[in-house]
Amino acid sequence: MVGRAEAQGGNRAYAVGLARAFGGAIIFGIPLLMTMEMWFLGFYLDRGRLLLFLVLNFFMLVGLSRFGGFERTSSLFEDVLDAFAAFAVGVTASAVILVVFGIVDWEMPWSEIVGKIAVQSVPASFGAIIARKQLGGSDEDTDEEEEALQKTSYGGELFLMMAGALFLAFNVAPTEEMVLIAFKMSPWQSMALVLLSILILHAFVYSIGFAGQHDPVAGHGFRRRFLVYTIAGYGIALLVSLYVLWTFGRTDGADLARMATMTAVLGFPAAVGAAIARLVV
Repeated sequence: MVGRAEAQGGNRAYAVGLARAFGGAIIFGIPLLMTMEMWFLGFYLDRGRLLLFLVLNFFMLVGLSRFGGFERTSSLFEDVLDAFAAFAVGVTASAVILVVFGIVDWEMPWSEIVGKIAVQSVPASFGAIIARKQLGGSDEDTDEEEEALQKTSYGGELFLMMAGALFLAFNVAPTEEMVLIAFKMSPWQSMALVLLSILILHAFVYSIGFAGQHDPVAGHGFRRRFLVYTIAGYGIALLVSLYVLWTFGRTDGADLARMATMTAVLGFPAAVGAAIARLVV
């Protein structure tokens, strides 16, 4: 009887976690599910670049599972299963909503259907993997997650920054407004934006007092924290931005100056995403 009760309790907890994951997928996916540029991306995006992006996203989900998956995990194998489940939830939620919206219908070529669903599954799967923290777990879960975050290694800190940067950059990169901003900006404005991005990243991480704010390491002065975390985090944000721009074809045919400006523009939301990664994850 005890074993059966434990099994039922485990099944119920998994069902609740799965439902919460669907909620997270819808909440985090809605802005892009209703964005026309994302629909077109699924049609014309290079399939090799899309496949690479999906593979990298899956590895990101595996890592995020350790910090805030939609169920508690204790091994790499469980993290992989968690990532598969989150990806499946993202694909399913995206497919259902796109069909209901009439963006996907069965008269389209299969390559277009798969492309549209695959692109949208990235933010949806991200929402699914962090749903337990964002949509309410138990106090015990929250305490364990906060304790895990406080014990995060330097590599783990950089990973979280990369995850936050990727999510926020992905939400902005498909829009035409991002390209328009880069076109209108002068070199001086680009430099000012870089400085502003670095300032905001450092302030958000250390000064404002957001939940999950990083505690300065004992013996690390301002200069070391600035170089080791802020500058490193901004560097990650720029690399993520350049990769996302390449994935979406924004760099094709662009000269070096235009690529640098677009990277600086996209690096602004990416830096904010890197800064608030602990808050989100």
